[in-house]
Amino acid sequence: LATAHRALPPSPNRRTLLGLARKIRGVAMYETKTKVTSTTVADFIAAVEDPVKRDEATRLDALFRRVTGFTPRMWGPSIIGYGRYHYRYATGHEGDAAATGFSPRKAEHSLYIMPGYADYGAILDRLGKHRLGKACLYIKSIDRIDLTALEELIGTGLADLAKIYPVFPD
Repeated sequence: LATAHRALPPSPNRRTLLGLARKIRGVAMYETKTKVTSTTVADFIAAVEDPVKRDEATRLDALFRRVTGFTPRMWGPSIIGYGRYHYRYATGHEGDAAATGFSPRKAEHSLYIMPGYADYGAILDRLGKHRLGKACLYIKSIDRIDLTALEELIGTGLADLAKIYPVFPD
């Protein structure tokens, strides 16, 4: 199989066959792009240009540290992650990801509460002004939300994630 892909003619099925060959050999079909970096959280937060976002990032960092009990690490260039978990999909793809975290984006903060928000309607109703993405919670300002509800959401999300995957401090 190691050389079989070279003999395959170019076709729409070549990608599928290559994927199967990799799966049989135990090679992941793609590599996770968001990984732990050597940048410190303090340096990252200090570099946030907007002073309001910088202050809110500092406050969110303190809140996430308190709720999770984890020391944060930078995941990729802009995600502050707390804890980690190792996942493995039925496809064979596996990797590590931050258990929870946030990113102080220019327009709004992106909060990553795994494994999602499907069962968190009651907490989200109390949270205040926000919007949801597929795996993110977006808030423009932490002054517009109920921080007690956010703490509950982070804790509940982390506990629910731990039911699926073991969660480790980083």
